[in-house]
Amino acid sequence: MNDPQIPLAVCADRLLARLAGATGSQAIAALDGQTLLGERALLAGSRIPARISAGGGCRLFDALDDTLALNLARPDDRESLPALFESDTLDVGDDEAIAAAIAARHAGTLVARSRLLGLAIAAEHEAFPAGIAPCIELARGAAAQPPPRAPRVVDLSALWAGPLASHLLWLAGAEVIKVESRRRPDAMREGDGEFYALLNQGKQSVALDFKDTTDLHALRSLIASADIVIEASRPRALAQLGIDASAFVRDTPGLVWITITGHGANGAAADWVGFGDDCGVAAGLSAALHAASGRTGFVGDAIADPLTGVFAAVEAWQAWSSGCGARLGIAMSHVVAHALTQARAEDADGFARQLRDWSAAAGQPFPEVRKRSIGPLPAFGEHTRSFLARVARC
Repeated sequence: MNDPQIPLAVCADRLLARLAGATGSQAIAALDGQTLLGERALLAGSRIPARISAGGGCRLFDALDDTLALNLARPDDRESLPALFESDTLDVGDDEAIAAAIAARHAGTLVARSRLLGLAIAAEHEAFPAGIAPCIELARGAAAQPPPRAPRVVDLSALWAGPLASHLLWLAGAEVIKVESRRRPDAMREGDGEFYALLNQGKQSVALDFKDTTDLHALRSLIASADIVIEASRPRALAQLGIDASAFVRDTPGLVWITITGHGANGAAADWVGFGDDCGVAAGLSAALHAASGRTGFVGDAIADPLTGVFAAVEAWQAWSSGCGARLGIAMSHVVAHALTQARAEDADGFARQLRDWSAAAGQPFPEVRKRSIGPLPAFGEHTRSFLARVARC
């Protein structure tokens, strides 16, 4: 059997074409959606997933009335399970025991409780608002003529979606400064070292102590010097640092601030944790797979991450090049839902065939994609000292 196409790869192709047209970058024009959606799995040697995600951190469990995607990828996630199930006897390391606990409960109750506890979860048939926009304006700033150079990008994000967005902007010629916490560096450094190097090559590396007053002042100075800021924090994380993203946008003409979230930047959804696999399920992608093939499963490898990364790069560049200062909220589940709607509208039968082929290939090696080259990767915090000295002189 030939390698199946990763469903929704054509949507990434379309976004890349828009980015290549906007930037004039040959490096962007040479990319394709299948590669960006499949390269992490290629590097990890992953197989096409069924009920366990390609990365292994998210699983599909059957509740009384629906199927749930529960992501337990972070070290502390399982510690929240006794509170979720209101049980002191659950063996949190036993997935069969977790499956039994979920099977005895209703999906809606578990989703609501999990989100309050900070767990990443989604129901296969979640009530997703129709026609929801993948990008909304959270604040509008003053317009400014873009400088006669490529943009300076300050990347405060971690893991996949945000770093991919800044990586694509770097390929388009932007100067990118990756900022990490000295206490909690990007977890991708250790978890997927080669993939981390691929996404973060060529960026300047600044490591700061976010509990240190001097370092926080330096961070605010760096943000004020940026053309584009990318972050993927829940609201309280920025508030704890004393950073008001919307105020920065209003006070800095032309600044484009990209806020990436799991499920939305407003209301209760702003505090819901979401990662690529469960956000894809929340958007209806596993339900579409189930409807097309008769079997549920995960589509792609954390598919909401790379789709969102490409989408965010397009939105950031277009806003910056137009001189329209703004804070833009981009929700990963909304990006996937939008792509799913597009795929069905353009060729519903063809998309259903892709889903059936994907389901039939479960357990096979992930589709082969082009392996991209990796350039020099700076050491952790390599540019911190020179940056702090520059700030001190200002």
